[in-house]
Amino acid sequence: MNFIILGLVIVLVVVFLTLVPIGLWITARFSGVNISMAALVAMRFRRLSPSKIVNAMIKSHQAGIQIPTNDLESHYLAGGDINQVVDALIAAERANIDLSFEQAAAIDLAGRNVFEAVQVSVTPKVINTPVIAAVAKNGIEVKVIAKVTVRANIERLVGGAGEETIIARVGEGIVTTVGSSDSHAQVLENPDNISQTVLMKGLDSGTAFEILSIDIADVDVGRNVGAQLQRDQAEADKNIAQAKAEERRAQAIALEQENRAKVVEAESKIPTAIAEAFEKGNLGVMDYYNIKNVNADTKMREAISGDDGTEIDV
Repeated sequence: MNFIILGLVIVLVVVFLTLVPIGLWITARFSGVNISMAALVAMRFRRLSPSKIVNAMIKSHQAGIQIPTNDLESHYLAGGDINQVVDALIAAERANIDLSFEQAAAIDLAGRNVFEAVQVSVTPKVINTPVIAAVAKNGIEVKVIAKVTVRANIERLVGGAGEETIIARVGEGIVTTVGSSDSHAQVLENPDNISQTVLMKGLDSGTAFEILSIDIADVDVGRNVGAQLQRDQAEADKNIAQAKAEERRAQAIALEQENRAKVVEAESKIPTAIAEAFEKGNLGVMDYYNIKNVNADTKMREAISGDDGTEIDV
């Protein structure tokens, strides 16, 4: 019986220690955070993590920032990172940046790193663009690499466009500026004209950043696109001309074959005509031999000249 009572006592103690985080409550009390034991137990029943809530409260209390417990619990239940939010509030407080808990929580729930955003607001960030190729009016390709210095805009972090939009807009501005230049030499001589022109376009509108400067890091000369296009056009024209010439040659061959067919047809009628001439008495024997002599003489001349023309065989 005593063993059963002892077992029940041990079970009750284990359940009590599991439900009541005494160590966490002692830590909170010694850190100056006023939270009751019942509140910690209630957190467990609400499927919260008391350690995360209390640690965030201790951190904010030590920094002199008062955050209601209900706000931390609500943000945790919404799937937010309360530690990151508290770190962002502390960093904003130290940097004299006006940032409320509601703003930080909204930025965090929007999927952005609010702590990093506060850091970028204090220390500007440099975004390196990939190699951007553009073609000047003289057909020469220019390859440009730019460094964009930005600072996070806290008020536009929720719903504002990110770094990809900044890079895309800067690339578009570079392509437009280079494309409006008369020659690539102008771009190489004054690369700062690119940054000045692009910076005046207000590329940070609707984004989560404020562009501080656009610096051209590298400018290289690429292909002669104009000459390549001309070469490709000339090749295309040549192919068209060859196709048309081949068409004309095929038509000439067809016409020649047609004419030869007509000649063969006409030659096939000659023996019949000669026979009719003999019957009607319009052609004598001597006339026939004269025709044979003319054919023989023609064949001999063609053999001497190398011409293999067709003779009339009677």
